[in-house]
Amino acid sequence: MAQQRPALGITLVFLMAACFASMDSLIRHLGSLALPVLLILWARYSVQAVSMGVWLAVKGSFRAAHPRFQLLRGLLLLATSAMSFFGVQLMPVAEFTSITMLTPVVVTLLAALLLHEPVSRLRWALVLGGFGGALIVIRPGSGLFGWAVMFPLAGALCYAAFQVLTSKLSSLEHPLTTHFYTGLCGMLLLSLLLALGPWQVWPALLAAPAWQWGLLLVVGILGTTGHLLLILALGLASTATLMPFVYVQIAFAAGIGWLAFDHAPDSYAWLGMAVLSACGAATAWLNVREKQRASLSVVTMDTIAD
Repeated sequence: MAQQRPALGITLVFLMAACFASMDSLIRHLGSLALPVLLILWARYSVQAVSMGVWLAVKGSFRAAHPRFQLLRGLLLLATSAMSFFGVQLMPVAEFTSITMLTPVVVTLLAALLLHEPVSRLRWALVLGGFGGALIVIRPGSGLFGWAVMFPLAGALCYAAFQVLTSKLSSLEHPLTTHFYTGLCGMLLLSLLLALGPWQVWPALLAAPAWQWGLLLVVGILGTTGHLLLILALGLASTATLMPFVYVQIAFAAGIGWLAFDHAPDSYAWLGMAVLSACGAATAWLNVREKQRASLSVVTMDTIAD
C-alpha cells in the first residue's frame, strides 16, 4: 500500500484545480479568436492520447480488460468536455465552473433513481441546497445567462453518469490505461467529425499563426496534466480528504476570469457559489464516508466468517 501523504495530495489537487481553471479560460480566449471549438476539443484529446500512448509504450500495457467500459466512459467524458468547451464561450468561467460543481449532488440523484440506493434526509437536504445555490447563480428570469446555462447543467449530468460508471468499474482497469483510452476515444471520434462534417476547420487551422497552435498544445497539456495530478493525489490521500478541496477550482476560475477578462462575479453569484461549494463538498464527503463504511463492514464480515 502506498504511503499516505495527505498534505502533498491536497497540494496536487490545488494544482489540478489551477490546471482546469486555466484550461477553461484559455479555451474561452481561443474561441474568441474564431478558432472552431471542435478543433480546440480535438487538440485537448489528441495530446492526451499521444502522450499517454507514448507512456504506455515505454512503461505500461495497452491491454483493456473491458473495452466497452472504456468506450462508454470515454464518450461520457467527451460529452462533458464538449459541454464545457462550448459553455465557456457563452458564460463567465467562474459561474460556469460553479454550476458544473453540482456533480456530486447529481450523483446522489442518479444513485437513487438508477441504482435504487437509499438516500438519507441529510442527503436530500444537500441536493436541494445544491440546486438552490445553482438557482442563485443562474437567477432564472433575469436574462443574465439565458439558455447557455443548459451547457453546465448538461455537463454536470454527463460527468455524474461518468463518475457513477467509474466508481462501479474503475477497479477493473489500471487508471493510466483508462486515461489513454479516454483520450483515444475522444481523438478518434472528433477526427471523424472534423473530417466528415461541414465545418471549415482545416482552413482555420492552417491560417492560424504559430502561437495559436502553441495555445492549442497548452490546452491539451493542461487537460492531461490535470487528470494525472488527480490520479497521483488519490494515491497519496483518501478521497474523503481530497474531494472538498476540488471546489477551490471555483476560486481559481474567478481569479483568472478577473485577471484575463476583467470579469468579477457579483454578490449574488458569490453567494450561490458558496452554497454550491458547501453542499457539493459535504455530499462528496458523505459519498466517500459511506463507501468506506461499506468496505469496512465487508472486511469485518469476512473476518468473522474466517
